[in-house]
Amino acid sequence: MNFPHHYRVAGTAAATGLVQLSGDKLPTLNSAPPTQFGGPGTAWSPEDLLVAAVADCFILSFRAIAAASKFEYQSIAVDVMGTLDRVERAMLFTDFKIRAKLTVAANVDQARAERLLAKAEETCLITNSLKAPVHLETEIVTVEPIG
Repeated sequence: MNFPHHYRVAGTAAATGLVQLSGDKLPTLNSAPPTQFGGPGTAWSPEDLLVAAVADCFILSFRAIAAASKFEYQSIAVDVMGTLDRVERAMLFTDFKIRAKLTVAANVDQARAERLLAKAEETCLITNSLKAPVHLETEIVTVEPIG
């Protein structure tokens, strides 16, 4: 589709309690502050959602790159850690660490797998939109091909 793309989310809340986030054709999502800011720890926080967006975007970017490259893999799992800190009296995310674990058949070119993982990190539109640095750690797990 032609650019620009637009994404709209609406939020509603009472004076206390959960925030309800909604978007066109999307289920409502409840949000609250994280426990570090006095929240209950039982709902997604804006901080959680940002880190989740990094994880989701990385996986979807890798999936698209792998498909375009005709690269076969069995699964990918990521663990993302975002660090929120105070810098010059402002709170902001200072770092994101993506730990990606890719499972492939034993006969797959592991160097190619590493290149495609790096390309996913380079092309992810969420991490490209952040000013905090992003660090990628990768692990390639091999399994015997099925059949």
